[in-house]
Amino acid sequence: MIDVRPFDSLGGADHGWLKARHHFSFANYYDPNRMSWGRLRVWNDDEIAAKSGFPPHPHADMEIITYVRKGAITHQDSMGNQGRTGAGDVQVMSAGTGVRHAEYNLETETTTLFQIWIETDRPGARPSWGARPFPKSDRSGRFQVLASGMEGDDALHINADARVLGATLKAGESLDYSLGEGRRAYLVPAEGQIEVNGVALNARDGAAIKDEPALSIRALKDAELVMVDSR
Repeated sequence: MIDVRPFDSLGGADHGWLKARHHFSFANYYDPNRMSWGRLRVWNDDEIAAKSGFPPHPHADMEIITYVRKGAITHQDSMGNQGRTGAGDVQVMSAGTGVRHAEYNLETETTTLFQIWIETDRPGARPSWGARPFPKSDRSGRFQVLASGMEGDDALHINADARVLGATLKAGESLDYSLGEGRRAYLVPAEGQIEVNGVALNARDGAAIKDEPALSIRALKDAELVMVDSR
């Protein structure tokens, strides 16, 4: 089953400094048919104006992954962490017992990013934060694991039975991915146009996938892909 959620069908909000589209129910957007996808709870497509951002606010017991598509985001939190994550790179925050954080676009251009929340497997764990560069050249023609709770993955660590993956494909290129039994995927082309098992997706559309053990993805236009594989 591949359920396509076209970008134009997503919920959203325009706060002036923030233009957000929500793949799942979030804040004032509520759709009982789009509450979550397995352990994946939030996938927000955010555009943050220059010199603005999210002031300090709390989270607990959630794995929060930020994939920066354009510009950069600067993080600060109550654990004393600070860091700037640029385009193509990833930061993760395991909120655990509780943390306050702020995310600001200190750049002179709009920052665009995906913010992904995955339900934790370790409620009450010690909170943590980390960031890492992921050059797009390293994921050309293949999925690279960006964040993972799986032992042995060379990626940012999260406390969840899940992987966040990224790939780039040139028009006409293909890649295959095996989705384990009982697992689900949520796939979004950040850019470009693709087919997954023959089903077309445009840029920023979402595809909720289950009961498809083998995924065959072909780029119709140059594409940048982000996918979550989870229970």
